Amino acid sequence: MTKLNDPMRILLASAAQREDGSLLPLPASLKSTARTSKAMASLAALGFAIERETTDASAVHRTDGDLRYGLFVTSSGLAAIGIDDGALGDSTATAGPTPAETQQPSPAARPSKKAAVIDLLSRADGATMPELITVTEWLPHTTRAALTGLRKAGHVIERCKRDDATCYRIVAAQ
Repeated sequence: MTKLNDPMRILLASAAQREDGSLLPLPASLKSTARTSKAMASLAALGFAIERETTDASAVHRTDGDLRYGLFVTSSGLAAIGIDDGALGDSTATAGPTPAETQQPSPAARPSKKAAVIDLLSRADGATMPELITVTEWLPHTTRAALTGLRKAGHVIERCKRDDATCYRIVAAQ
């Protein structure tokens, strides 16, 4: 069972009380902080909230050009706080998952960042440090530590040059 922290529980409970199931606007007991943003991102990663288009200005989580997206509670999010999934007043709760929910991979199906690093390093031309940082969203020191961890795990990683940039790649064991 997934352990939810207080901001996660508050976000899910307030979304359950709204007809559309939106996590936004934030309830009065929560302030817009990095912890709240992290809680919303965690709920989405766990599949307890889903991002979908919205026209409600108060429910906007992010914008992409002309499109506005909000975060909405899912039936598994409701179940995580012990609420029957028919509790939402709109038709999406009783009509099953939205098309966006069915297209989202489960958290277990998502490739790990370590696997993404190995894939990049396995390319013939390898990967530069900025490429690895972009894919993993890690800080440079964390990315370098991951390379060290791969070396300790038995991968042979060599440095090479590509357009005056240092590249790293995994070479086949000889």
